[in-house]
Amino acid sequence: MMLRYALRTVRARKGGFLGAFFALMCAAALITACGTLLETGLRGTIATERYAATPVVVSADQNVHQTTVKHKKGKTKAKHKAKPIAERAWLPGDLATELRKVPGVREVIPELTFLAEPLAPGGPVDKDRPAYGHAWDSAALTPYSLTTGTAPKADGDLVIDRRLAERAHLEPGDRLTVQSTQSPRTYRVTGIAAPAQEVRHQTALFFSTAEARRLAAHPGQVTAFGVLPTRGTDAAVLKRSVSTALHGTRAPHGTTAQVSAGDGRGPVEFLDAAAARTKLVSMGGAMGGTSLLVAVLVVVGTFALSVQQRHRELALLRAIAATPGQIRALLGREALIVGAAAGTTGALAGLPLGSWLHGRFVAMGAVPATLQHTVSVFPPFAALAATLLGAWAAARISSRRIARIRPAEALADARAERSRPAWGRILAGLALLAGGVVLVAVLSVLRTEPASTPVTFLAVVVLASSVALLGPLLVRAAVAVLGGPLALTGPSSRLARANLRGHAARMASVVTPLTLLIGMTCTVLFVQPTLGNAARAQAREGIRADWVVAAQGPGVPAEAARRLRTQHDTVTEVVRTTVRVGLDKYAAQGVTPGGLTRTWDPDVTAGSLTKLTEDTVAVSELAADQLHLKPGSPLKLTLGDGTPATPTVVAVYAKGLGFGDLTFAHDLVARHVDNPLATSVLVSTARTQTQLATTLREFPGTHVLAPAAADSIQAARQQANAEVNYLAMGLVLAFTAIAVVNTLAMSVSERVREFALLRLAGATRRQVLGMLRTEALSVLLLATALGSGIALAVLTAFSVGMTGEAAPAVTPLVYVAVVALAGLLALVATALPGRVALRVRPVTVATAKE
Repeated sequence: MMLRYALRTVRARKGGFLGAFFALMCAAALITACGTLLETGLRGTIATERYAATPVVVSADQNVHQTTVKHKKGKTKAKHKAKPIAERAWLPGDLATELRKVPGVREVIPELTFLAEPLAPGGPVDKDRPAYGHAWDSAALTPYSLTTGTAPKADGDLVIDRRLAERAHLEPGDRLTVQSTQSPRTYRVTGIAAPAQEVRHQTALFFSTAEARRLAAHPGQVTAFGVLPTRGTDAAVLKRSVSTALHGTRAPHGTTAQVSAGDGRGPVEFLDAAAARTKLVSMGGAMGGTSLLVAVLVVVGTFALSVQQRHRELALLRAIAATPGQIRALLGREALIVGAAAGTTGALAGLPLGSWLHGRFVAMGAVPATLQHTVSVFPPFAALAATLLGAWAAARISSRRIARIRPAEALADARAERSRPAWGRILAGLALLAGGVVLVAVLSVLRTEPASTPVTFLAVVVLASSVALLGPLLVRAAVAVLGGPLALTGPSSRLARANLRGHAARMASVVTPLTLLIGMTCTVLFVQPTLGNAARAQAREGIRADWVVAAQGPGVPAEAARRLRTQHDTVTEVVRTTVRVGLDKYAAQGVTPGGLTRTWDPDVTAGSLTKLTEDTVAVSELAADQLHLKPGSPLKLTLGDGTPATPTVVAVYAKGLGFGDLTFAHDLVARHVDNPLATSVLVSTARTQTQLATTLREFPGTHVLAPAAADSIQAARQQANAEVNYLAMGLVLAFTAIAVVNTLAMSVSERVREFALLRLAGATRRQVLGMLRTEALSVLLLATALGSGIALAVLTAFSVGMTGEAAPAVTPLVYVAVVALAGLLALVATALPGRVALRVRPVTVATAKE
């Protein structure tokens, strides 16, 4: 019976349920889009290209492992965890001997993969695709075959792929400069090769075997082995045989050799795509979690406003003896009907939205194109389930008051708004406020970005939720403050004051999404600049060099730094990587120790940088606190390529935000990274910029910059990285903005009878619209104060935790633009429905049935 009545109600009040439908639809679309990103991170396919003709690939383990053993109540539990390393791990070349002995193996092809960027006079030839060098002996792994010319035999010979030849207009006999791990060198193109199948995500350059080994710079080691089976041998059988033969065989530095086949070959080839899975899971989870919290807050507010608009109808049902259970059942079934329609529509709309979002992340470089977007039925069904549950829960929460009213009091209670919210609502609001304060306090002591970022946005949502519950009290407090000025500014303002005071609950439902929009937008826009500006400030203060050498291509070669180095000048090469201490990840760098204090000052607080060697390390104060280190302490860690090391701490410095948490000697780091070229070279010299540029004229793409210019480039890079976060949270903000418009439109549209009565009482159309504008501006003023206060508290706590100073980076013009945009949304969403409502003759509205 209740389901039939609910269907009739929804059919008869389509306009009344439109706002709830739209809010639920947007929520479902957002959850579906985030779900597809999360699923792509968990199950996304990484298709192989380089190893397409190789059924089985043997590679080094790309993870660092940790096993924790716990003894409890006579039982032993072992927990194993693994985290990816930052660079490529290598295998011993003599492992090929063992592989060739495995039954079913026809051939074992060693593979070398290393940086090899083709250069034109203006810079890299093809910026859209990374370029890698290989030995021509491994061309069969794809396979590549010559279409013209001959294979490389001498050290100066080179075979390029057909796409590169076409883009650079090269033919056999032409010359091509290549920037690899060593100094740039010009090679003679001896041939052009084409793959048997399309290779879309990389450019291949093939060298002679001897030259490839020199450029790979890992003597006696290989990237991987391609294992080709004998005729009739199944790939799965061969994989098992190879795995059995290699059981217990260990690669250098203790990493275990891994055997891959089928889809498992892609992650071996594209390490960045494999690492991006973790990033995408984190990003999708954070977006999805924040979206869900915001959706719950918005949907509950929308349903509360919808139920409030139907208060008299529901009160009439109570007056004719409808039980509380029947009222709750009716609203619950209505919510499920609307939720099912909105959830289905939104889930379908979320699929292309997720695909577009993935495409934007790829275009921005946040996610490699090799990690293919994956779509299944799970995200849409999860979004539909979340939408149904959210709609039902919102209806139950919104129906609590009307369901508890006695039948005899129902109609009388429906005519007037309660003087104050229920005590349960007030207590819940205070509890959320206390929870938000606790989160802000916790945020002020978090010192790592992965830990502080989710707490930052959670604090905003929790504090906005407290505003939602305490909204009527806040509106009344605002009216008490603004009542005097409003009373002196004309009849429209006096009408607005009366409405704000008499309908605080209705106005509070509008304040909540506006507060969330302003608070969340300011947090998203200013959290990254707060961290980035502090890091750049430390870097500016710590760089003592006169000039900074940077490169347009992959980096500055060591030979370039050697030529700049003279008896009276100091040249410091900086190469960056990431290391693991246990399973924790730390940003690290390698710097040239000689004369380091002339070019670089990280503000050493203990120890001395003069003792920095390949056996020692300097650490930031943050790392020293977390790892309980001091000068003289040993630090057990894993370098970027999986090599274990235990250097001794010789210095602790304060500017870890600007220079990373760990600092090693340059030569140590350069041996254990994929790209040993310096990201920058710091030069302390009396020579001019022109003189330095003349010295570097043989190195294409290098530029001599003043420290201020280098800082500007770094700022541009930070802005590009921040755009990824803006896009990630932009959808949440867009949903919140839609909720603002939706809620305001619902709030105004249901007041048609009120406007008609005002018109009949003598108010002009202009005065009614003025009243609406004054209400909107008053609500905007309150929401701006609350949202700005929330954002300021959260950003200040974030700044204290991450930088040690209460100095959030707030750009005044951007803040004004945020408030102006919120104001524009509020005024438009109020004025348009108001004008539509005022088009109908007052007499017609006043005499019509409700």
